[in-house]
Amino acid sequence: MELDNKSMAAAADDETEEKETKKKRLGGIRTMPFIFSNEICDRFANIGFHANMITYLTQELNLPLVKASNTLTNFGGTANFTPLIGALIADSFAGRFWTIIVSSIIYELGLLCITVSAILPSLRPPPCPTQTNCVEASASQLWILYLSLLLTAIGSGGVRPCVVTFAADQFDMSKSGVAIRRWNFFNIYYFCMGLAALTALTVIVYVQDNVGWGWGLGIPTIAMAISIVAFIVGSPLYNKVKAGGSPLVRLAQVVVATVRKRGAVVPADPKLLYENRELDADICLHGRLLHSNQFKCLDKAAIVTAGDEPKDSTTPPNLWRLCTVHRVEELKCIIRMLPIWAAAILVVTAQSHQQSFVIQQARTMDRHVAGSSFEIPPASLSIFGTLTVLIGLILYERLFVPLARRLTKSPAVITCLQRMGVGFAANILSTVVCALVEMKRKSAAAHHGLLDNPKAIVPISVFWLVPQFCLHGVAEVFMSVGHLEFMYDQSPESMRSTAAALYWLSISIGNYVGTLLVTLVHKYTGSEENNWVPDRNLDRGKLEYYYLLVSGIQVVNLVYYVVCAWFYSYKPLEEVSSGKYNEGDVELLANNNDTSSATARGKDDEEVGKLVRRNGTV
Repeated sequence: MELDNKSMAAAADDETEEKETKKKRLGGIRTMPFIFSNEICDRFANIGFHANMITYLTQELNLPLVKASNTLTNFGGTANFTPLIGALIADSFAGRFWTIIVSSIIYELGLLCITVSAILPSLRPPPCPTQTNCVEASASQLWILYLSLLLTAIGSGGVRPCVVTFAADQFDMSKSGVAIRRWNFFNIYYFCMGLAALTALTVIVYVQDNVGWGWGLGIPTIAMAISIVAFIVGSPLYNKVKAGGSPLVRLAQVVVATVRKRGAVVPADPKLLYENRELDADICLHGRLLHSNQFKCLDKAAIVTAGDEPKDSTTPPNLWRLCTVHRVEELKCIIRMLPIWAAAILVVTAQSHQQSFVIQQARTMDRHVAGSSFEIPPASLSIFGTLTVLIGLILYERLFVPLARRLTKSPAVITCLQRMGVGFAANILSTVVCALVEMKRKSAAAHHGLLDNPKAIVPISVFWLVPQFCLHGVAEVFMSVGHLEFMYDQSPESMRSTAAALYWLSISIGNYVGTLLVTLVHKYTGSEENNWVPDRNLDRGKLEYYYLLVSGIQVVNLVYYVVCAWFYSYKPLEEVSSGKYNEGDVELLANNNDTSSATARGKDDEEVGKLVRRNGTV
């Protein structure tokens, strides 16, 4: 009998070791061509589809500028809201892999729909080259547009929050794992996306303006189909993290348990609060959240009272009455992140209509390159922002970070919060420059008597618009990458798709606020001739006032962000890495700069836990 037990134990150990070895064989750098090809083709299709869409709506469907701009911004808001739904589906039961595949197929259907409408003349209104007294698209023609936008928005909902987190799942993203790598995953991710955007802004926009919208929308459709095939081909190599159950349910359980025990007294010693490693095993594969002293009222959910624990030790407790410390800390993490997350909304608001307005400005300017006959397409001006992002990421990764580490003698070069703050400041400069350039453009139009001729080309180079794109690119290098990394790093492990969705949700809300702002400005700033944002003739408008208004809002937002960042506390995490050890070593890092440490001994000879307070450094 004893021999049988030993044999069974040995077989179980062998099976566990075999599973661990198989898991180690999955993932890694070899999966990146398949995952990134999916995301690159998706971004290529997305940018190619949307970058010049304001031209399609105003020139092909004959929509007024404000209506067209609001349509795109509202669609952008919807497309950035659906990732929250997609992330909840992925984190709850579907997993990231299948969510990406199904969503990509839905996105492809949306692209097919808009491509067909661009090819068939019956699905568009009559051409209007003079842009005066134009016949707008009919209700049925607009419904085809809205259907395609809706399908692409739903598809984006599953792709956007899952691809970046799915790619990160292929690597060891623990603090110790990140420290031994010489490269930053999020910088490389954003760099690859920048390359895709650059290609779309040059090739696709040129095709749309010079060849036709059938091919201009057909190429992104083909690229998206290729991305789906590439992603499926790499399936056997992926490390597919199992869904850990609905994060919203877990958060609701903590709130309900806290309300039920609102009269209980939180013990002075947090060790008396309820913990259950087996119960939390599926939602903390790489590290358990430790107790923090913030929002102590939520600790009541982890107080063990009479009748809370089940009589049978193998049965989990009623989680609507008793929650583990880890689950309570999940809610605390989300609450801590929200003020920082909210600060990004107004940055998006500032940028939401900028692309649409700049394209309209560029159409009235001299777009010839170096005196040649070649004219740069208005929508392709975004390449200067994209180039700035690509160059900025390379300089940041290869010059700034190594130099700063050499000078400070510390691996903690700059935190995500500091990186975001630089981005906020750069974005303010960008919108101020927008206002100054618009003043310059209108001054040239007035000097040549062209204020009442909206189709005339003002003799001023379109390259006056380049500085604002470059400043916007600098803002992206710091703000967008820092924000995405912050949301991934500081979110609970089992909610990373949801956290990535929150990143996109901030963009969604920012787009809706941008629509509201432009609508109010257009409604209350006078008649068409004196309106800040006129429908047809920008030369008689006051677009520079709109840019200055946005700049002022951003200054107030920056002050708010600095206050929130100053008081932010990073999440406390116990990182676990598997291995064979004689004794369990536990290293406690006491602060963000990792300047003090203490060593303790444990009993577990199979695992070593590193207790670290994550500092969000790059």
